[in-house]
Amino acid sequence: MSEPRPGRRNHPGAGSLPGGGRWPRGRLRAAQWPMVLGLTLLWMLLWGTPSVANALTGLLVGVVVCVVFPLPPIETQVRLRPAGIARFTVRFVLDMVVSSWRLNPYILGLRPPLCAVLAVRLRCPSDLMLTATSIAVSAVPGSNVLDVHRASGTLFVHVVGAGEESERERARYEVLRLEARVVEAFGTRADVEALGAGGPGNFRRGGGPWRR
Repeated sequence: MSEPRPGRRNHPGAGSLPGGGRWPRGRLRAAQWPMVLGLTLLWMLLWGTPSVANALTGLLVGVVVCVVFPLPPIETQVRLRPAGIARFTVRFVLDMVVSSWRLNPYILGLRPPLCAVLAVRLRCPSDLMLTATSIAVSAVPGSNVLDVHRASGTLFVHVVGAGEESERERARYEVLRLEARVVEAFGTRADVEALGAGGPGNFRRGGGPWRR
C-alpha cells in the first residue's frame, strides 16, 4: 500500500524564498506610491544631481524598500496641497541659495565658523511630519539634524554660524518656519491645527523677526 503524498505547501503563482519559505502574497501591493515617491526624492537629494538615471534608480530603491519593509498605510497621514507644495518648493530653493551664500565667508576662510547644537521642539506631533521636517532641515546647507527625540518631537540640529544668541534664535525660527511649510504642503487638517496651537514661537507663512 503506497504512502499518502504530502500536500504541497506552495500553490502555483506563490513566490518562494530561499530555505523553502513562502513569499507573502500581496506584498507588492504594500508598496505605497507616496512613500515610494518620497524615497525617490530623498535618493536624488543624497546624490545631489538630478538626472533620469538617478530618478529611475531612486524609484527602484523606493519600491524595493517598501516591498521588503512594508509600512502601515499613510493615506490618512498625508494630504497633498498643491498651493502649499508650490510655496514649499519655491521657498525651500530660496532657503538653500541664501544658506549657501551665508557659508561663503567660512568656505573662503575669511573667518572661522562658530557652531552650535540647538534643541528645537516642533509643534506637530505626527511622525511623518517630524521625519519630513528632519529631512528638509538636513538638506539646507549649514544645518544638520544630529538626533530626534520622538516622544517630545524635538530636533537636535547642528548649525554652522551660530556664535551669537541672535543667530541661534534665527536658526530656531528657520527650523520652525520650515516645519510650517512642510505641514502646510503635506500635513492633515489635524497637523495644520497643531501649528495654530503651538503657543509662543508659532511662526507661520514666513512671519517673525527675520521675515524675508
